[in-house]
Amino acid sequence: MELKHIPKLKFTDGQSFFLIAGPCAIEGEDMAFEIAGRVNAICERLEIPYIFKGSYRKANRSRIDSFTGIGDEKALGILKAVGEKFQIPVTTDIHSEPEAALAAQYVDVLQIPAFLCRQTSLLVAAAETGKVVNIKKGQFLSPDAMQFAADKVRGAGNERVLLTERGTTFGYQDLIVDFRGIPTMQSLGAPVVLDCTHSLQQPNQTSGATGGRPAMISTIAKAGIAAGVDGLFIETHPTPSTAKSDGANMLPLDQLEPLLERLVNIRKAII
Repeated sequence: MELKHIPKLKFTDGQSFFLIAGPCAIEGEDMAFEIAGRVNAICERLEIPYIFKGSYRKANRSRIDSFTGIGDEKALGILKAVGEKFQIPVTTDIHSEPEAALAAQYVDVLQIPAFLCRQTSLLVAAAETGKVVNIKKGQFLSPDAMQFAADKVRGAGNERVLLTERGTTFGYQDLIVDFRGIPTMQSLGAPVVLDCTHSLQQPNQTSGATGGRPAMISTIAKAGIAAGVDGLFIETHPTPSTAKSDGANMLPLDQLEPLLERLVNIRKAII
């Protein structure tokens, strides 16, 4: 799939990596517009193709009392409004077949969570919407095994597939990134994204809240660009400590611009 097939994606004729970035979850309109506006302005200046990301519903949470969302249609409406205001593509994750058709009315790219990357009915439902489908590699899968996930989408008549590396389970409470997986998944005929946020998660904490190492996002991102990844996924928030979901994993928004500047320079050095 070529990036030009993603609706409203800018700067696809250049040599830059593309960026999927935004908050973990849509907490409200003002917050979404603030993040999208600031990230879009940075990407416009650096000529980075940009897709805004935000989960409209957090279905996979550690505890029963964890934040799950502000209401499906309200959050989806905010995502659509962001795309219209800034003329950028938007993406959100889905967790069941009925969600595919619902979310497809509002967003340009449907994201399949890593835990669900083998769920055939979900992949087919996403494919049948005609939207771009971004499949996150399960923490339990080899890069080569993503061939079968991609084949499920393509077999349903949709060639517009992205694959995302988000780390591999390493013990009970950590993940590691095997950078050999980037060229391996690229050989499957899809652009490959590196999730710099969730590959640094530290799951299964005794508190019931997933931990993370956001201070290492820069390291993972730089290594990914050096390894030739096509795109980066970074969750960001103005004040991660007050975020309602995954605050321990997100990059503070004011740290994003200098990071992207460094990444652009690395990209220029290797192409």
